[in-house]
Amino acid sequence: MAVIGLTMAASAFSQVPSSTNLNYWDFRSKQFYFGLTIGLHSTGYIHNKSSEFANSGILSISSGNSPGLNVNIITNLKIGQYFDFRFIPGFAFSERSLLVERPSLMGGPMTETTNFRTESVFLEVPLLLRFKSDPYKDKRFFVIGGLKYSYDVSSTSATRQMDAERIINIAPHDFQFEVGAGVQLFFPFFIFSPELKFSRGLNNIHIFNGALEDSRVIDQIISRAFTISLHFEG
Repeated sequence: MAVIGLTMAASAFSQVPSSTNLNYWDFRSKQFYFGLTIGLHSTGYIHNKSSEFANSGILSISSGNSPGLNVNIITNLKIGQYFDFRFIPGFAFSERSLLVERPSLMGGPMTETTNFRTESVFLEVPLLLRFKSDPYKDKRFFVIGGLKYSYDVSSTSATRQMDAERIINIAPHDFQFEVGAGVQLFFPFFIFSPELKFSRGLNNIHIFNGALEDSRVIDQIISRAFTISLHFEG
């Protein structure tokens, strides 16, 4: 009888799922999840030169990559077992720059570089669809994509308005597509999801200024960013 009892106990123990945390989160009746995102990003520009560049005195135009911070609030709607609709509004603190290089006014082989730097605080409104893999223990891998609208709330500052006529000016409104991937890690009281995402603008954010040569030699400016996000949901 003891042998039979041990055999039955071992059989019952072997049937206990190893992914206990995932089972709790995946099969509970809660359809909405909420949470917080903290992320680090690197932002810059993609630019196209205009036909005036060849006849200008400018040697090159390049974009500098700058780090930034974003904080977002998560609203997640489960759509079946494999899809989520995610609304993640928040703020991003960024700095982007364009570097314009021209010959030095002093002559000789030396050059001068002008850094058109823009410090911004963006209100971001992303709408994303996430596809999740089948679970493996307490993990699920996912891919994500969608659209994002961002507005530079610092564009109306007095300093930005004063500099508008002598710098390469950037529009405050921007629409971007986003694609990324990550993994969900299920813990007893929350879901932790590290995520890597790429964003690229869909519209030209260059505000043309015919009185400024640095603006005339640029046809389009498109935003781009790489973001590492840490999502905490529950």
